[in-house]
Amino acid sequence: MPVLRISKEELKQRLESGPAPVVVDARLKYPYEHSTVRLPGAVRYAGDGAAASLPRDREIVVYDSDPNELASSHVAAVLLRQGYRAVALKGGIAEWMAANLPTETKDAPRQAPPEPGALKG
Repeated sequence: MPVLRISKEELKQRLESGPAPVVVDARLKYPYEHSTVRLPGAVRYAGDGAAASLPRDREIVVYDSDPNELASSHVAAVLLRQGYRAVALKGGIAEWMAANLPTETKDAPRQAPPEPGALKG
């Protein structure tokens, strides 16, 4: 099923003028968990049946961290098959951030500091 793409400029405009679409973060596990940012108001979709909590009366914009929108277009296609109005964000979070558009902070795992002497060559 072909998935339409939306540009970062179109998404920004839709977020600023209601009703705003639901923004869905469909990044793969590692890129999601090791990132400290997300698009404003984004909800996480990990493919575990979370679609049931998405509203059917609003457009859904899905993004990921792949510049070719592989994960987001897959999730958008799944949502389309389930009757949602879904599109993928062209260029994903990378293009959004490169344009210096707004983001929100999210938690990422903290790495333990190295043991004393572990970094010596």
